[in-house]
Amino acid sequence: MTIRIAVTGAAGLVGQNIIPRLKARGYTDILAIDKHPANTAILRKLHPDITVIEADLAHADGWQEPLATCDVVVISHAQIGGIDPQAYTDNNVTATRRVIDVLKIRNQAYVVGISSSVLESAASDWYTESKSEQERIYVSSGLSHVVLRPTLMFGWFDRKHVAWLSRFMQNTPVFPVPGDGAYLRQPLYAGDLCDIIMSCIERRPNGQAYNISGLEKITYIDLMRTVKDVTGAKSVIVKIPYGLFYALLRVYAVFDRDPPFTTKQLEALVTPDIFEVIDWPGIFDVKPTPLKAALQSTFQDPKFSKIVLEY
Repeated sequence: MTIRIAVTGAAGLVGQNIIPRLKARGYTDILAIDKHPANTAILRKLHPDITVIEADLAHADGWQEPLATCDVVVISHAQIGGIDPQAYTDNNVTATRRVIDVLKIRNQAYVVGISSSVLESAASDWYTESKSEQERIYVSSGLSHVVLRPTLMFGWFDRKHVAWLSRFMQNTPVFPVPGDGAYLRQPLYAGDLCDIIMSCIERRPNGQAYNISGLEKITYIDLMRTVKDVTGAKSVIVKIPYGLFYALLRVYAVFDRDPPFTTKQLEALVTPDIFEVIDWPGIFDVKPTPLKAALQSTFQDPKFSKIVLEY
């Protein structure tokens, strides 16, 4: 197709999932931008036919001119975890503001902003605050845009959430679950979000923000049981007291300054949130993937399931 599409955070979960689906849909003029060297190298190897720029949008230059020529920009870069508050400001706020400033010069690009369901939750942390500011940047930009707020996602190339937990499960004899594990989750398959993004590119809704929740509610412990079943992991799932789990994470953070799971994320995990479920299959004309089938695709796909991004 003739439109030029840019994807920021292109070497992350959303980016790595949307690019092969865009290509399968017939979009060939794709600009991918990401700052992570190893993951950007994986992206280049998988897609030698697209333009890939390695750059930190919050600080580096050299990406502005190519970005300014794009008709659609999918903004999926994000700081999701970590213990450095400045990283959230840099990646979620400063980088987004710089991207929008470039697009406002030409004032012709359509923006698909990937936000988060945490904005509708009871959680309060650096991630939530920075994503709230990111949304304000979209709204005040004057650009035609849509905001999508997905719940916890999983899919090909997941490195921080369900897939990280599955790898941990497959490499340890005991898989700990904090508390009773009965807190509800609404995991969203990244493939479904990508279908929604492509629907937005083609339909161009403007000014709306949509809460994109997983349609199936499941407790955390049952989700882990399903992951165990799909992956064939031999680990024994064991409940441990929340306080002990929290203390172990604190100790782990002493030795790893960028841990894959933090006490803040633990607090968010056990927060009793039930997110709004809208008729996104009808609104965007996409077919949702059943949860177990989505997990099977995530962990059993012959091409992408074995590729692990660097944390």
